[in-house]
Amino acid sequence: MRRVLTTAVAAAAALLGSLVCTAAYAAFPERPIRIVVPVPPGGIIDQVVRIITPPMAEMLKQPIVVENRPGASGNIAASFVARSAPDGYTMLAGYSMFHVGNPVMFHKLDWDPVKDFAPVAMLVSSPHVIAVNPKLPVKTLQELVDYAKAHPGELNYATSGNGSVPHIGMELFKQRTGVQITHVPYKGAGPAIQDVLSGNVQMTVATPPSLAGFVTTGRLRPLAVAAKSRIPMLPDVPTTAEAGFPGFELEAWVALFAPAGTPADVVATLSEAARKSLQTDKVKDALAAAGVSAWYLNPPGLDQQVRKDIDYWQPVIRKANITIE
Repeated sequence: MRRVLTTAVAAAAALLGSLVCTAAYAAFPERPIRIVVPVPPGGIIDQVVRIITPPMAEMLKQPIVVENRPGASGNIAASFVARSAPDGYTMLAGYSMFHVGNPVMFHKLDWDPVKDFAPVAMLVSSPHVIAVNPKLPVKTLQELVDYAKAHPGELNYATSGNGSVPHIGMELFKQRTGVQITHVPYKGAGPAIQDVLSGNVQMTVATPPSLAGFVTTGRLRPLAVAAKSRIPMLPDVPTTAEAGFPGFELEAWVALFAPAGTPADVVATLSEAARKSLQTDKVKDALAAAGVSAWYLNPPGLDQQVRKDIDYWQPVIRKANITIE
């Protein structure tokens, strides 16, 4: 009888523990949520997060605090989130090339893009535009390739920095076309574009908002947008496929990640809030004005995209011998 009673008490305790645990998860979130941004305020990653968080906070019925932790090409923020409690209250605003490129551009990294994070939601994608100084005698992407081959080593291209999406994308372009164009890194897209405008560098690769004003005034000549389709901000600019280079696409993304081990139902709650936020007209309009497009992927979809991008970009980085340290 004592043994039966002991067993019954143990079973009841286990059931109570399970119910308490389930209730705790069901109550998520019970306090403010933090999204860690790996860049200073004002950049496109920061803008995207601040655009989507108000509707998310309203849906989750808790404040969402945006915390900027810039430095080391996103590694400071990634390392911090990877080691945070896996409870759903801390997330990383992951940037594509930080997330998939840093593991091969840095020889020593204390975080892993797959093992240390639970994918939550893909948020946006941002295409890049290849543009030249109008004094360069080319009007199409094919003419650029022809000119570069006829003048090997004479052309330079400016980007927002070593290891950036434009840098790695152009290295892929060089690998596919066999052209010799020298990379000139700057601390941000603004200084890079200014040197192209002045003629010190012949071409650049940057996001549409950085270039659109100069394209409109004729100070820059766009050759192609490296995306699947044309973009509203520059509707007359052909895609790379239309320009004769199918398969060459250069789109950055921003996504949300939680620490590995975050309960699946908590991740699902956060992902659903992000999905609903991206569907609101106000968010869509604000993202379009920032030059990016809403692109929701659920946790399995984001995990698949990360793995796909790792397989796609890391060999390019290794072949180009791109390092940041």
